[in-house]
Amino acid sequence: MKNNNSEKRIVVAIGGNPNSGKTTIFNHLTGSHQKVGNWGGVTVEKVEGTVEHRGYEIVFVDLPGTYSLTAYSLEEIIARNFIVDEKPDVIVDIIDAGNLERNLYLAVQLIEMKGKFIFVLNMADMAKKQGLIIDGDKLATLLGGPVIFTVGNKGIGIDEILDKVVDVYEGREKKVRHIHIPYGKEIEEEIKKIQRVIREDRELSSRYSTRWLSVKLLEGDSEVVDKIKKKFKNADDILRQVEKSRNHLYHIYNDDPEVLIADQRYGFISGLLQEVIKIEKKVNRIDISQKIDKILTNKILGIPILIFFIWLMFQVTFGLGSYPMEWIDRGVEIISGLLGAVLPDGIFKSLVVDGIIGGVGSVIVFLPNIMLLFLMISIFEDTGYMARAAFVMDRIMHLIGLHGKSFIPMIMGFGCNVPAIMATRTLENDKDRILTILINPLMSCSARLPVYILIAGAFFGKKAGNVIFSLYAIGIVLAVVIGRLFRKTILKGETEPFVMELPPYRVPTLKSVLIHMWEKAVVFLKKMGTVILVGSIIIWFLSNFPVHKKYSVDYDKLIESRIKEFNEEINSIPKSNPEYGELKAQIENRKREEISGIEVRQREEMIEKSFIGMIGKAIEPFFKPLGFSWKEGVALITGFVAKEIVVSTLGVLYGSADSEESQDLKNALLKNSGMTPLIAYAFLVFVLIYTPCLATVAAIRKETGSVKWTLFSIGYEMSLAWILSFLIVNVGRIITGG
Repeated sequence: MKNNNSEKRIVVAIGGNPNSGKTTIFNHLTGSHQKVGNWGGVTVEKVEGTVEHRGYEIVFVDLPGTYSLTAYSLEEIIARNFIVDEKPDVIVDIIDAGNLERNLYLAVQLIEMKGKFIFVLNMADMAKKQGLIIDGDKLATLLGGPVIFTVGNKGIGIDEILDKVVDVYEGREKKVRHIHIPYGKEIEEEIKKIQRVIREDRELSSRYSTRWLSVKLLEGDSEVVDKIKKKFKNADDILRQVEKSRNHLYHIYNDDPEVLIADQRYGFISGLLQEVIKIEKKVNRIDISQKIDKILTNKILGIPILIFFIWLMFQVTFGLGSYPMEWIDRGVEIISGLLGAVLPDGIFKSLVVDGIIGGVGSVIVFLPNIMLLFLMISIFEDTGYMARAAFVMDRIMHLIGLHGKSFIPMIMGFGCNVPAIMATRTLENDKDRILTILINPLMSCSARLPVYILIAGAFFGKKAGNVIFSLYAIGIVLAVVIGRLFRKTILKGETEPFVMELPPYRVPTLKSVLIHMWEKAVVFLKKMGTVILVGSIIIWFLSNFPVHKKYSVDYDKLIESRIKEFNEEINSIPKSNPEYGELKAQIENRKREEISGIEVRQREEMIEKSFIGMIGKAIEPFFKPLGFSWKEGVALITGFVAKEIVVSTLGVLYGSADSEESQDLKNALLKNSGMTPLIAYAFLVFVLIYTPCLATVAAIRKETGSVKWTLFSIGYEMSLAWILSFLIVNVGRIITGG
């Protein structure tokens, strides 16, 4: 992404530690002008944003948050490779001003890579409250780049970043200079030896900083070693010298070179901090984050508080979401009615009204609920509570044989299981990673939420929020139980030690939260126009073909006959009868109900004799012990593609397009599905547990690298879903006497 195309285009990489406020600043800089894609060759989210400033088009690339630039995780490799290979014009390093020592380790590694840097000391107000006085000018001189103080969540200092980007790019910033991190006499001598051999390869020395490359090779960085082996001619000579240098240093210091280099970096940081930081003696207080943590991460109160927040999240999602949901539902009905009136009767009208509007419309009504769910998740993340949730769950995770770090992908699973499974790459231990992947689909993703809202809203009314909360709780409990079982049997091993970092609490900005929410809403809307649209059309086709079906009754003749009989009954009432109007209205109501019932029976038989009915009847024996009809069975099968399609399938199968008055899908389920609240709850539990969507299965296959583990995941989840649903229905019947 080097800036070759236009002198008026500046490419800026934004790096920084997790929890440094990097994303908040990125959102302030770029606003809504963001583009989301994937990094080349990997399915990890890449976010770019563009802004016009002082006649330049500035492209900001948000690098993954990382603590260092070694090759231990995918995030570190992506961030490093972008800077080394794409050579952005300016690099902005976001630093938590209150945690300089930890954050400067990344800054030191960035400096070694050469480039033009801007160092942004974010959360400067919190550092001041801690009594830290930071000399920005001296720090800029020592780091070789301008230093800017910002308060990201209030937008303070954002314009200064834009101005400095232009100044640095144009070469008008005097503080910019290249800094060498001193590693001591012995290490420096070995670096020079390796540099001499690297310079013999002109292509290699022109592409990378020879000093940075030498340091990385001395550290034994496997990714850099592999890159040199594959691409450069004198790789053998370079690696021979590296091996000699590593052995020489080990012989002198009796320690690995990577440890020696890290010690020198921290030594440089320590000396730098003594130069630039003063601490006000008057400040002597417990940080407000620590005060809050005494309650939220308390051994006794922590888990009940976490449960309360999750319960609150779903109350808000369902309660507030019900109002805009009704508005969208009404809008879909109006569109359906207008198209139904305009289009001529026939197969095309059925495709548009029943297939496309009925299928997609039945899912899009849940957009407000999805947006509210992600709004709540964004608030938890931006305030810093999400890290506390992982910390609180650390003790429970140890019961499984995992640690709190594994809970982070599981929390992400509430949004979508695919990126959650990919997030397991940050786990160093293979068995930890596979175990986390296997139990992650038990975390109920947002795609299941429309199914929950539909079924719970139909059968549980005002208690729907509590019912939905119970499903998420069941998912977490099952993850703990299944995880412990697997750890004791198929994935035996010790838990890797891990220290959970707790960032300071922050007040989330409205802009940042809304951007996160909108990004997820766009993903949902794209799904509407692709997977769910195609799925709805396929379901419509399967439920309407073959066209010519032999019915058990001539329904048209029956309807005509019954209308005639009702009309005769009305005509038989003397108009002089004082109760004529009331009697006529009663007969008209009976007529409407009976004709509607006949039309429903006709539609049911039509669907039963369609291709989808044939499939449903074939799989019915599998679902019958659970109390599900073949229609629910078909909906579950189609849900394998995407869980939202369960709703659109039910919309097509239980729709009543032929009736004069369109029936609400919830009412149709209540009247025609034959499900009781007990069976409905078992159905919801089945949706929670059974085989995840196709995209999740693909992610499991990719991340485990194993067909065996993928098939095992599908098999155990389907079996667990069937067994638990069977127990709910049958034990529930025994308890209730039903």
